[in-house]
Amino acid sequence: MHKKLLHYIASNIRLTEKDIALIEKYFEPVLYPKNRILEEAGKVPQYLYYIVSGYLRLFHYNENGDEVTTHINCPPGFFTAYFNFINQTRADENVECVTDCELLRITKDDLDRLTAESDVMKDFSIRVFQQSITYNENRSKELATLTAEQRYVKLIQNYPDILHNVPVQYIASFLGMKAESLSRIRRKLMNDHK
Repeated sequence: MHKKLLHYIASNIRLTEKDIALIEKYFEPVLYPKNRILEEAGKVPQYLYYIVSGYLRLFHYNENGDEVTTHINCPPGFFTAYFNFINQTRADENVECVTDCELLRITKDDLDRLTAESDVMKDFSIRVFQQSITYNENRSKELATLTAEQRYVKLIQNYPDILHNVPVQYIASFLGMKAESLSRIRRKLMNDHK
């Protein structure tokens, strides 16, 4: 399972044998079933996950008790309640497996050790954090400026596999709409393409 992570990192940065050994030492391979909560709201996130395969989501409950999905991964990549993991504070969101998942996980202490022992991994982890911030800024902008249909079209253009792996209600919530609205948009797009 480490091979995919090593390939992902090596596509950006040259890894030495020492770096590879450290990554393999600190990232623990784990398998989780669909619908498993990995990190609970109200607790400090224990792990940063690298997704080898599968889909994860971040979600919380709104004031009406409805689930609100704020993030769905599109593999490959890292996943957790980032801000809370980095700062070791209580998260207000849950991390859940949407599908069966193959993951590599690392604790905050081990991540700190890894970045202290490897300059390459220190640079890489800063880059990952910057990508997370950029992603969240772009997502906020898209929710504010794109129509629901535009958000949906962009998602399926960039991540076509998401439709086959993630339930519609999670995708709708992630896109900031009700499942019925997403169904209407999907029907309209299908009719437009006939």
